[in-house]
Amino acid sequence: MTAAPTGDLTGARPAPGCSVLNDVVSLPPAGGTISFARLDGARSMPLTELYELSGRLARRLRARGIGSGDRIGVLAANCPEWVLLDLAALRLKAETAGFDPGKFDPDDDLAGRYDLALLFTDRPATAPRTVPMTLVGDLLAEEDDPHEPPLPQVVWEPDDVTTVKFTSGSTGVPKGLGATAGSVDASLAAVQEIFEHKPGDDLFVFLSLSLLQQRYWVYSALAHGHDVTISTYEAAFATLRRTRPTVVMGVPAFFETAKRQIEARLRRPGGEDTLQEAARRVFGDRIRYLWTGSAPAAPAMLRFFDEAGLPIYEGYGLNETCIVTKNHPGAHREGSVGRVLPGKEVLFDEDGVISVRSDRPVNRAYAYAAPGDSERVFGPDGTVRTGDVGHLDEDGFLFVRGRADDVIVLDNGKKIVVRPMEESMRSGAAVAECVLFCPAQTELVAVVSPASLPADHAAIARQLARANASAAPDERIGRVIVADEPFSEANGLLTSQFKPRRSHILDAYRARVHDPKEGIHAS
Repeated sequence: MTAAPTGDLTGARPAPGCSVLNDVVSLPPAGGTISFARLDGARSMPLTELYELSGRLARRLRARGIGSGDRIGVLAANCPEWVLLDLAALRLKAETAGFDPGKFDPDDDLAGRYDLALLFTDRPATAPRTVPMTLVGDLLAEEDDPHEPPLPQVVWEPDDVTTVKFTSGSTGVPKGLGATAGSVDASLAAVQEIFEHKPGDDLFVFLSLSLLQQRYWVYSALAHGHDVTISTYEAAFATLRRTRPTVVMGVPAFFETAKRQIEARLRRPGGEDTLQEAARRVFGDRIRYLWTGSAPAAPAMLRFFDEAGLPIYEGYGLNETCIVTKNHPGAHREGSVGRVLPGKEVLFDEDGVISVRSDRPVNRAYAYAAPGDSERVFGPDGTVRTGDVGHLDEDGFLFVRGRADDVIVLDNGKKIVVRPMEESMRSGAAVAECVLFCPAQTELVAVVSPASLPADHAAIARQLARANASAAPDERIGRVIVADEPFSEANGLLTSQFKPRRSHILDAYRARVHDPKEGIHAS
């Protein structure tokens, strides 16, 4: 393998130990506010109060036998109790396990399967060791015992596991991975170095708190004194303008939806908004920048937000690596996913497949996975084979071309990387998602998720013609199958991070993909 340079970011790398996490658990915050935004309003509290409540909850959990090395699970929608449980666990040096409500159920063996001392859930459940989220409020309402000893001082060492996180699970049962404190701390320090979140900032978080990176921003707020607002995906657009954040963290699918909302405002009869004004009506008037990652972002979408006066920065990382690269003010290149962060090293094999080596690895193996899964992904030193294909330019910016598994080989031997054509189809307003298949290795067939219902077949046909006009002959799409309904988590065709689940999509539309008479045909 050949190694990539680590970019031109200067300054010291994170010192040994876990300074940010240890500050979060041991030092009351100097300022800042946390808000929980819902459709019916928002509830806010000072971060000092959040810290005090998390300590009280930690003492109550300790009284129930929870201590260092124990693991508690949370299977619930975003809410104040979720944040408090996570912080209370950190203050006890206990582990958490965050379960995506779209992928797990509080069944009879969940707690046993993942070695949980307790599982907190907002779902109806009677399984052993499973308790309702409302118990958090009950515990906090208990009278203080004046003779109760204070919480002990805990120190998180770099190799200590803070939480078990789960892969997005595009196929099969999600794999569980123990995230080390050192990897969390290194990511927080690197992000803070380039974005300098500070008092006055308000970071808007709406993806599930079961995703560890969403909890980073609570830790960041406690460490650096800025505000953080927690919402849900369902309430995000309804609350954005009201909460007026300065930073919005979202996957590309979210920003594609926002783009369509802004464009719809511009098309309203009698509307006089400029693009910038329409964008502020969706996001509020305080945006400093937008953050996206977790899935490929279409260049047209990124350009749209830049033109709208909302700088958007794409990055790259996996559950197994944490954040690897990030575009940011002063180091931003269109089409790339940014320069390599301090403490990370990008490597390539002879086929251009990316691997990542970290000073502080997330881990060196999965905690829960099928036999052989860990060996296929992790090297002995924690180096992660990502399965993505890419390259670095002469200035150290990383470009990701697609998945190694998503390279289609035609019967003439030509290798087709599907991502550019999928992005080209998604650049049209009528297409939300596009996935390419190649039945019999002869013809590229796209299955597209319509941006709205009823689907605009005429607009999709025009987008097919535009995409094919700029493609090489072997890369042209022969037919488009329009999905019966948009891809979603509910119908199993998107992951929790809103990535298409290719195998599930093929299973759902296999007959039409393989029938040469089906679909919109290229002219």
